[in-house]
Amino acid sequence: MLAGLASSTILLGFTASLLAGLASGLGALPIFAVRRLSDQVQEVMLGFAAGVMLAASFFSLILPGLAAAQARGSSELGAVSIVGCGILLGAAGLWLVHRYAPHEHFVSGREGPSSERIRRIWLFVVAITLHNFPEGLAVGVGFGGGEVGNGVALAIGIGLQNIPEGLAVAVALLTLNYSRLQALWVATLTGLVEPVGGLVGAAAVTVAQPILPWGLAFAAGAMIFVISNEIIPEMHRRSGLKNFATEGLMVGLVVMMFLDVLLG
Repeated sequence: MLAGLASSTILLGFTASLLAGLASGLGALPIFAVRRLSDQVQEVMLGFAAGVMLAASFFSLILPGLAAAQARGSSELGAVSIVGCGILLGAAGLWLVHRYAPHEHFVSGREGPSSERIRRIWLFVVAITLHNFPEGLAVGVGFGGGEVGNGVALAIGIGLQNIPEGLAVAVALLTLNYSRLQALWVATLTGLVEPVGGLVGAAAVTVAQPILPWGLAFAAGAMIFVISNEIIPEMHRRSGLKNFATEGLMVGLVVMMFLDVLLG
């Protein structure tokens, strides 16, 4: 009975993160009609992604992590300590991968170890994968905690922000002279890392329930690292368009807050 319940929870986490990841490919489809996005639209989309991830980190991961720790007998101080350590571990994990995995950003260029022998398109795939894995992990952990509503809210929120993100990735590749099919393929491929993260997260916290607060906090820390290290610098690279990015962030945050309250 318990084994069957665990299996269904893991399957739910994997399926939901897969659907959220496929939204990246869905979002990239308009490249067959549109070759360029205005700077204002790009800023709004970046801000929206940051807002969704920021709200998800707090409403769907950090707060449930604190509640889960206290439900398992921790004091308020103990719960805050557990979640705080988990957040820092999640950020540190992403920082290590970011530092030692060769990758390339569309604006800031190449980072990580020497990568001259790796095709440029694969460097973009790695960079976007580093962004997407924590999102899948968050969805999986959300389901693994046994809170289906929380997992559904996370999956819908992540899927919504993956749609414009997939379009932005595909359009950026077009401007670098990749074909439309290549751009669609890369956008879809990078979204497919999310079910891997979803499977890992759901399996870990389902099999070992005591690590649930740590898993929720770890996923939150990883996403916050991505927001601070990747998305915000991109949002502010055009000084005259910061307001568009800020408006997108506020809308994304409110949308995710509504999803979490209504579904979680």
